[in-house]
Amino acid sequence: MRRLTLRQFKVFEAVARHLSFSRAAAELHLSQPAVSMQVKGLENIVGQPLTEQLGKKIYLTEAGREVLHTSQNIAAQLNDLHTNLEQLRGMDSGRLNLAVTSTVNAVATGILARFRGRHPMLSIHLDVSNRESVLSQLAANSIDLAIMGQVPEGLGLEAIRFMDNPLVVIAPPDHPLTHKKWISANELATESFLVREAGSGTRGAMERFFAAKGLEIRTSMEMSSNEAIKQAVQAGLGLGILSQQTLEMELALKHLAVLAVEDFPIMRHWYLVHRADKRLSPVAQAFKQFVLDEGKAKQAG
Repeated sequence: MRRLTLRQFKVFEAVARHLSFSRAAAELHLSQPAVSMQVKGLENIVGQPLTEQLGKKIYLTEAGREVLHTSQNIAAQLNDLHTNLEQLRGMDSGRLNLAVTSTVNAVATGILARFRGRHPMLSIHLDVSNRESVLSQLAANSIDLAIMGQVPEGLGLEAIRFMDNPLVVIAPPDHPLTHKKWISANELATESFLVREAGSGTRGAMERFFAAKGLEIRTSMEMSSNEAIKQAVQAGLGLGILSQQTLEMELALKHLAVLAVEDFPIMRHWYLVHRADKRLSPVAQAFKQFVLDEGKAKQAG
């Protein structure tokens, strides 16, 4: 039986990504017949068609999707190998690919700044996204590490808790509840809340808190970022529940106030996450240890 080749996988991955033989040929600087020949050779070895054409459009067959998944994994592993070999030459010539959820951006940015201070020549790519996007990047092996809150099980991820993340209830400083020394959950449930989008870890924590007390959240507006919620709370459009670590400036300037609510803060945690099967580069290993050390120092302080 003939063996599959890296060249075939590379060509097919380009075809599958573009869903076009001509665009794949242009990207790879090959002729279209050469691309077609490579895909045909792959199909002969697999024994099944990998693409099908309906009208003018190309679609992947089920076998094609399987081969694409393998092609992407091979490409990611080769990229890891190239990066690791490059970084063995020295920490200051490496690259770190990091993704963080928007809720932890303020914390992660501070950590990154201090890490970059020790290694000023490093190339760092930071992507700030929602939770689903960060999980997708981990699944695709397109990033080294992620920093996020809630980490689902069953995805083959290694998650290390490194810092507490207290959630607090915020209001504009002139809100009547800011003068109360203790607010019950029942009283809080009569207020309108500004919430994050469905799937957000912060929103999930809110919903679990109220559900555990047999209460429902009155939502006045759904927003896609913490900054939007902070501004809307300042404008008096409702209350919010956010990480206290993201509120330092607003609290110092007295643009927002934290309410003294029963059973608050809700204590959640920040996690450093990577694929369990990923071989971390020297730079990623160094950053991982730096984050864990930062977390220990923060908790001790």
